Amino acid sequence: VQLQASGGGLVQDGGSLRLSCAASGSISGIGVMRWYRQAPGKERELVAAISSGGITNYADSVKGRFTISRDNAKKTVYLQMNSLKPEDTAVYRCNVEAVIRSLPYSYWGQGTLVTVSS
Repeated sequence: VQLQASGGGLVQDGGSLRLSCAASGSISGIGVMRWYRQAPGKERELVAAISSGGITNYADSVKGRFTISRDNAKKTVYLQMNSLKPEDTAVYRCNVEAVIRSLPYSYWGQGTLVTVSS
């Protein structure tokens, strides 16, 4: 199983970006999909999560600005980030719970850097 993340980049304060993370491989099913981020010198933070049924939750710091969604047919999770702030600057990584031959596994995508300039 591989996770391919994309969509990071440099954006100005108040701008928007959309991250994508696509899973590939022999996956029977996908459970919770999450986005984490880690800024320099800080601990990793859970940004948003979405269940297989579409239930979402967000870190307080991004509520109302970020939206997580998923396309089960494409095995892809998205993170729409609006009203970006310099403090959103971090490496963002996706995490996916996948079922392989009836067993659950957790997979991580490579990081994608988001830089918000003031």
